[in-house]
Amino acid sequence: MRNHLTLVGAFHLGFGLLGIVIAVFIYSIVAGAGILSGEPEAIAITSFVGSAVAMLIAVTSIPAVIGGIGLLKRRPWARILVLIVSVLELFNIPIGTALGAYSIWVLLQDETEQLLRNPQDRDAAAIVPSPAAPPM
Repeated sequence: MRNHLTLVGAFHLGFGLLGIVIAVFIYSIVAGAGILSGEPEAIAITSFVGSAVAMLIAVTSIPAVIGGIGLLKRRPWARILVLIVSVLELFNIPIGTALGAYSIWVLLQDETEQLLRNPQDRDAAAIVPSPAAPPM
């Protein structure tokens, strides 16, 4: 289940970063089109629409980035955040639906909850124990 948890964290991080890049791209294209027209009314409308669409995408992408980083660092709070983001991603057909369903399946497993709840397990997974040194 550790590998699944790492995959979910990486997918959410990547999907969220992609959403932020798309938000910047959409804002640039829509607002840029208004500026190219040279009409003040068109500039105002396209700037507003571009900002609104970009903010909507960014507001849904930023929690995915934060949750993905949290899962990769095995933080317990990230499980709830990514579960919420995953439910919202179900409506983003087809890739978001697949990512959301897979994430919900992984995050609702008892083993995943134990991995995130127990800090000793989390730290033990990151540190490989070394053999004891002989006494001098």
